[in-house]
Order: sequence, then structure tokens, then C-alpha cells
Amino acid sequence: MTSGFLTTHVLDTAKGLPAEGIEIALFRVDGDSREKIATAVTNDDGRTDTPILPAGDFATGTYELIFYAGDYLRRTGQVTEEPLFLDQIPIRFGINDAESHYHVPLLLSPYSYSTYRGS
Repeated sequence: MTSGFLTTHVLDTAKGLPAEGIEIALFRVDGDSREKIATAVTNDDGRTDTPILPAGDFATGTYELIFYAGDYLRRTGQVTEEPLFLDQIPIRFGINDAESHYHVPLLLSPYSYSTYRGS
């Protein structure tokens, strides 16, 4: 049985605050196809209330997180002109250790983002 799990966290680097209310979708990727396996929304700390991929569902493979950042940027008044420079932000990554905790945060501003494997 695996004990790994996947978490995420979104920080608004332009405002210096956690990004609350960002919808996130998680997909399992297999070649050219992908299957949506989870959705979540960030809380007032910019995190999801539970792991986006809990231990019971955790498996090695390729995954993709889609952060629906455009809705958040519009709602917070940081962008007004369409089309947005950043709207949906995909992050594709691999999990190769079924026993580990994978943390994939998003650092967001209206015109840039970054990510890393956190702890």
C-alpha cells in the first residue's frame, strides 16, 4: 500500500497574500490522453482543505494540474483587459515514488508564475 500524497498551494506574489478561491483540476496523463481525477478550490490560506490526491488514490505516473488563475485575477481586480496574459495555467509533472509527499505550489502574479517541488 502506498502512503504518498499530493498537495498544492497558491501564493499571489503581486499582493503578497495566499490566493483564495482558485479552482484547480488534476488530471492523470497517459500518452496523448488525460483523465480528470480531482478538483479542488483553494481556501483562505491558498491551500486545498485536503490533499488533492490523497494516499488512497496516489500512484506513480504523469499528472497535470490546471490552475484557473484568470478567474482569480479578474475577481481581485488585478487584470481588466481581455484576453488575459495568464488564464489557465497547466503544470505537468511526474511522480516516481509512491511513498513520498509531492507538493506542487504555484507562485502567481498577473504576468508571471513559477513552481517547484516543495516539501
